[in-house]
Amino acid sequence: MGIGRGLQNKERLYMLIAILIILIWVAPYFILGQDAHVRVHDNLDSNLGWYKVLKESGQLFAPIDAPFQQIFNGEMTRDAFYSQFNGMIILFSLLTPMIAYGVSQLITRVLAFIGMYLLLKKYVIKERPLGLIQVGAALTFALTPYWPSGMLSILGMPLALWAFLNIRNGEKSWVNYVILTILPFLSSFVLGFFFFLSGMGIFWLVDIIRTKKWNLKFFFSIAYMTVIYLLIDYRLVASMLLPHEPTNRDAFYESKNSLIETFTLILKNYVFSHNQDRTVSELIILPLTIVTLVIILAKKQWKKEKLFIGLHILNLLLSIWYAFWFYEGWQPLKDRVGLLTSFNFARYHYLRPLVIYALFALSLRYIWQLGKWGKSVAIICIIAQIYVLIPYNEQIAYKNQPSYRQYFAEEQFNEIKKFIGKPVEKYRVVSIGMHPDIAQYNGFYTLDSYSNLYPLSYKEEFRKIIAPELSKSKYLADYYDHWGGRVYVFVDELGKHYMFSKNSSMKITNLQLNIKQLKQMGGEYIISAVPILNAEENKLSLQKVFESNTSYWKIYLYHVK
Repeated sequence: MGIGRGLQNKERLYMLIAILIILIWVAPYFILGQDAHVRVHDNLDSNLGWYKVLKESGQLFAPIDAPFQQIFNGEMTRDAFYSQFNGMIILFSLLTPMIAYGVSQLITRVLAFIGMYLLLKKYVIKERPLGLIQVGAALTFALTPYWPSGMLSILGMPLALWAFLNIRNGEKSWVNYVILTILPFLSSFVLGFFFFLSGMGIFWLVDIIRTKKWNLKFFFSIAYMTVIYLLIDYRLVASMLLPHEPTNRDAFYESKNSLIETFTLILKNYVFSHNQDRTVSELIILPLTIVTLVIILAKKQWKKEKLFIGLHILNLLLSIWYAFWFYEGWQPLKDRVGLLTSFNFARYHYLRPLVIYALFALSLRYIWQLGKWGKSVAIICIIAQIYVLIPYNEQIAYKNQPSYRQYFAEEQFNEIKKFIGKPVEKYRVVSIGMHPDIAQYNGFYTLDSYSNLYPLSYKEEFRKIIAPELSKSKYLADYYDHWGGRVYVFVDELGKHYMFSKNSSMKITNLQLNIKQLKQMGGEYIISAVPILNAEENKLSLQKVFESNTSYWKIYLYHVK
């Protein structure tokens, strides 16, 4: 009893330390507020701007096909944005932006930690004296640099798996169903849990084959969570099922890698992961798990370590599947089956963080059991993994990028609006050298935007504006034509760069735009982060240069003659 109580006390101490580390990790969002630094890619450049635009539009609960006038001349509809029941939308509707962001980070990381800890403790590492490993692996998993707007789309998978395994084993606790009910509000179906739930479906089918039993409770729990997601994302479901005009997603052309490029991508993904599910496993976890695998194979212990071997195989298969989705051999089939073009089935790699950190825990357990030196190595590996994750904290990783306040530059854009002196809905703007969502965030009506869903006809119309510039760069032309998520004013001299600060010396010397098309679509002003030296040749007149101490930008305002 005394030994057991001592182990429990130690484990509680480990848990408290882990929670304290998470609190310290997210504290800057609450302390610094809008002066905090956050990721730009797929975050500041899109989602964080959209939340404010949606909140202030008054269209949060608008019908699916309600036109969104502020973007694309109303060609974008309400279903292009997240559901009003999405956790991030709710937080940003109720709280100030950085408090909402901080709360989302806190919720995500705490539940990620609890979920992985519960999963490891009950189903992966069942030995009692290994609380340090269970807590350490769970903590490092919770500190990974996940895609912020996804919340628990990836980091919530361990918690969901724990609940599903409980139901599969016949447990009747209401907690399992509460978890399956709440998680859909705090995560994305298409950008996370579709792949997890379809994986659970395969798991259920394998169970049937193996045990000859249907286990309907397990099946209905999977179906229940799926239905909750579909109800929350009813806008997306309706947009897929109801008749609609062709969208930009119908023109995706992703499968263009050669066989050599495909094998290179397998290796890259296996070692470094994808930017939306970074595991930061290449320095500590990957070498440790490979060494552990070699030892197990050398000792012929694969029967004893079936889970460990199975997870290694699954990890590799997920990287192979991801890379081969972009192999050119797929394209003829994608051309015939529209769903394979419009939906990215490569994203089963979202399961890899769960797999990799389970492998990390199993490797630590195996090394720990090798003796006193093994325990020391395991502890060092946990500490080392925490250490390599520290530079990925957003305040460190993005310290050389603009803060939230500097990026959206509200004071500076208010000056621009006053200078123009007309109601913002009476004219349209486009941006050069900076992301269009900055103008949107500040209330401007834009012809350009980052968008995952909009009419293909608009993409083609906007292309006429930038056609002269795209003709100079096959790289930019392929990027726009084969994907088109960024409907930007691309400039050959700038390339795929949209973050030119006020300290930049960059200048555009030979801009060539179809100004007639820009004017025809309602474009009256160009907001540029860099000077355009041949503005007059493009029938543009420089109105004023705007600077601000609180802004990242030096803005050149051009009027379309």
